[in-house]
Amino acid sequence: MPYYMKLGEIPRKRHIQFRRPDGALYSEEVFGTEGFDGPTSTLYHIHPPTQVSGWEKLYATKTEFVDRDVMRMMHLKTQPMTAEGDPITGVKVILGNEDVEMGVGVPAEQMGYHYKNGQGDECYFIHFGSGTVHTMFGTLRFHKKDYIVIPKGTIYRIVFDALRDEDRPVGVAREQMPLGKFVRFETMNTSHFMPPRRYVSNKTSQFLEHAPYCERDLRVPELPMTMDEKGEFEVRIKARDTVHRYTYPYHPLDVVGWDGCYYPYCFNVDEFAPIVGQLHMPPPIHQTFEGHNFVICSFCPRMLDFHPEAIPVPYNHSNIDSDEVLYYVEGNYKARRGIESGSVSLHPQGIPHGPHPGTVEASLGKKETNELAVMCDTFRPLYPTKFALGLDDPHYPESWRQDHFAPGEVRRAAEQDGGGVTNTWD
Repeated sequence: MPYYMKLGEIPRKRHIQFRRPDGALYSEEVFGTEGFDGPTSTLYHIHPPTQVSGWEKLYATKTEFVDRDVMRMMHLKTQPMTAEGDPITGVKVILGNEDVEMGVGVPAEQMGYHYKNGQGDECYFIHFGSGTVHTMFGTLRFHKKDYIVIPKGTIYRIVFDALRDEDRPVGVAREQMPLGKFVRFETMNTSHFMPPRRYVSNKTSQFLEHAPYCERDLRVPELPMTMDEKGEFEVRIKARDTVHRYTYPYHPLDVVGWDGCYYPYCFNVDEFAPIVGQLHMPPPIHQTFEGHNFVICSFCPRMLDFHPEAIPVPYNHSNIDSDEVLYYVEGNYKARRGIESGSVSLHPQGIPHGPHPGTVEASLGKKETNELAVMCDTFRPLYPTKFALGLDDPHYPESWRQDHFAPGEVRRAAEQDGGGVTNTWD
């Protein structure tokens, strides 16, 4: 995280005596990264955080990827997914590599335990639903279109509100989506989700003036925080590609106070202020987070290019060092035939891609775009899982097999596709 926060009760200085009301010492925990050279927070527990037992292996988590030697564009339709598991066990990984994995979750039930990912950071994007993340750092309320960044090692429990019928996608039954839907990115290489370096001061870590979001847009943990209860509490810890069950003799969220620069937070994508230009700007202007060998971008509603001869849709491009993945959230998807809310497109490095035939001419003169999508660019190839292949539209790679339209043919082509083309997906 780029700035210092504190919550609850903490002593005047680090590493000095800090006593409970009964006279015993609170247990100080330095929660640090990169061998104490990276972002760190210091937490004060009612009970020693080392008092755990159990050490029971529950299930393996290592993802098996398929089609590792096939390179083609893909279109995965996640809208038909049905509810399964809880916000942890119900996540279905669809794409990944040695650096990051992308999964989709449609939980059917609440978590009956607390969870800690000891392998990597997690970044949730909430497509549908609202609720509360109860963490060792405090409480985070979340709602639709929130990013939730949960750093490695954080103990937490996600509780979804029941999804109201009016907030559920049209045509989706209650039993198919009772709580919500989200996309989850998880680091696999020990890196962390951080703001783009070019938007942050090298001297102070403050967001700079040209950044599309800043500290005011981030929602940090709040009270209530401390749970002072004894009993038997299950905490599931992911480490070494395995989820283990541990038992705590007290509530795992027993922190009375903390301070530092390492903590979970929320950021709503509607707070992202897109950068616009006279001519079409490249995808890095949409960057929201970065990790080692990948970035996360937010394609948000914005004003389009304002040069009198501007072409608002992206140019064809071969991003020969990156695979590009887009998760389509909402808006008009006519620049990608067959795309719908919940679609995922994968464009591998080395294959030129861009607007579908007819998109360029139909976009001329458009002043704004209202689409929303979340993108992940990786610098190593992404591979699908067996589950992803079950969502695949095999005809997607053929959808570019037309030439440019003459101006008089654009209207006819648009009518055949069901409407005018106005959007600007990369």
